[in-house]
Amino acid sequence: MITEGLNYYYGHARGNQSHTYLLPVVERVAALMPDSERPVLDLGCGNGFVTNHLAQLGFAAIGIDPSDRGLQIARRAYPHVRFLQADAYDDLTGQLGSFSLVVSLEVVEHLYSPARFASTLFDVTKPGGMAVVSTPSNGYWKYLGLAVLGRLDRYHQPLHEGGHIKFFSAPQLHRLLSEAGFAVEMIERVGRVSPLAKSMVAIARRP
Repeated sequence: MITEGLNYYYGHARGNQSHTYLLPVVERVAALMPDSERPVLDLGCGNGFVTNHLAQLGFAAIGIDPSDRGLQIARRAYPHVRFLQADAYDDLTGQLGSFSLVVSLEVVEHLYSPARFASTLFDVTKPGGMAVVSTPSNGYWKYLGLAVLGRLDRYHQPLHEGGHIKFFSAPQLHRLLSEAGFAVEMIERVGRVSPLAKSMVAIARRP
């Protein structure tokens, strides 16, 4: 098992600032799911906060993560939610079947093999189903602002153990999901004005 996130640090089961601008997009897509299509997969669930949020929306939510620490916190905080230890390269379809909605927030930037992640995401999404994928937004104006402010090193954190190892622009995220087989319906920049957005959220459908 490839475990980039195995020892990723989690100190609590609460949300963070990113959830204030990521979850409204998730909720908007989730509202489109018919009542008969309630199972949802949170791929890279971390401390379980988003998985629990999906459960509160009425979904039969399952959280997947390779982190022992994250899952310990998630199971203790949210005992009514189902969590499994696995990663984005495993045969999740063989273990769990497929889902009409798959959510993966701020995960792909941590992975050595985004293409394998996207392939797993495609396989575990039902035909006609939706995937919601977010990652920090990167682009010319954001990098220019960081360079002018002298904050590029702080942003990339090259001496940090683990953390972000891939940096996506919107065209790269679109290409990643399209090459996996998805029809990308929208990439929405969130968290700040579009050129300086903190994150971007792709909404993609499996044909």
